[in-house]
Amino acid sequence: MARLEAMHQEHESTLIGALATSVLVLDAELRITKVNSAAENLLAQSAAKLVGRRLPEMLAGGGEFVQMITRALAEGRSFTERNLELTPLNMQSVIVDFTISPWTSTGDVHAKGVIEIASVERHQRIQLEEKMIRQNQVTSALMRGLAHEVKNPLGGIRGAAQLLERELEDRRHAEYTQIIIGEVDRLRTLVDKMLGPRGGAEREWVNLHEVLEQVNQLVEAEHTGAIEIARDYDPSLPEIMGDRDRLIQAFLNLVRNAVRAVSGTDAGITVRTRADRNFTIGDKVHSLVMRIDVIDTGRGVAPDIAESIFFPMVSGHAEGSGLGLPLAQSMINSQGGLIGFRSEPGHTEFTVWLPIEGGI
Repeated sequence: MARLEAMHQEHESTLIGALATSVLVLDAELRITKVNSAAENLLAQSAAKLVGRRLPEMLAGGGEFVQMITRALAEGRSFTERNLELTPLNMQSVIVDFTISPWTSTGDVHAKGVIEIASVERHQRIQLEEKMIRQNQVTSALMRGLAHEVKNPLGGIRGAAQLLERELEDRRHAEYTQIIIGEVDRLRTLVDKMLGPRGGAEREWVNLHEVLEQVNQLVEAEHTGAIEIARDYDPSLPEIMGDRDRLIQAFLNLVRNAVRAVSGTDAGITVRTRADRNFTIGDKVHSLVMRIDVIDTGRGVAPDIAESIFFPMVSGHAEGSGLGLPLAQSMINSQGGLIGFRSEPGHTEFTVWLPIEGGI
């Protein structure tokens, strides 16, 4: 009998863990007895820290939510609420649909009810990501086509300017041909950036923390002590398969963008790594992904360019070329990942998600 109960509990845990929605099992005092990985992500706490704690302790201003649960359990009935604002401790609010049902299993005698929480924002995010991926594919093709069309005439203009300079009788006029040559070289550099890295991606096992350290040290050296980047790494994260050079360039673009955002202010830049489970990138669900946040305390992304920030030639900085973010997005897409962002004055996060192969 004990063996059957153990098998039953193991089956329940496996089933709950496989669900993409957040699941929390509660006892009569609203203490958490079981959670799945989706609930760990929602509450930003591991199962070891959640089990045994009362649910109201994990929420900020969740009085209405707790009252609904208490009433449903007291009456022994299921209850569903849609578009409810929920605020896990130390996190931003999320809009969720949730269902509370009496726990009918005999596998956990202390359990009283089970809560299923589905983030509405998750579905919205998936739709937005699919749109961003399609936009990036179109943008990349447009950028490369335009770059190829521009590059050939630039070579002709440079050559003609050099020939003209040789024929000048008055060498004082050479300064004008040098201006032409200099501007052509500047445009060719810009075109090369639009074309991006040459050749296919060279995939190898990469320690992303080593990549981030190389990027952070380079950016700090560029600013000779004026910028100090805070590191908040999860050392348990494994290596990933990727192209080291493209990853370095993508994160260089993101961190340099953060530096420009805090220019002239009390600079605050943080690079943070974490893991997310059961995460969807485009139309593919990954059991485990690495999340890298580049956070700055600058003025934020202007609302009028927020929806087009990953388009070429769109920049919130007067000195920016408008190529850094679209190139970073293209490079991360080539690794099977995605870049997203959220921004408000004083806090901007650009987040990179990269699949961890074989994640469990």
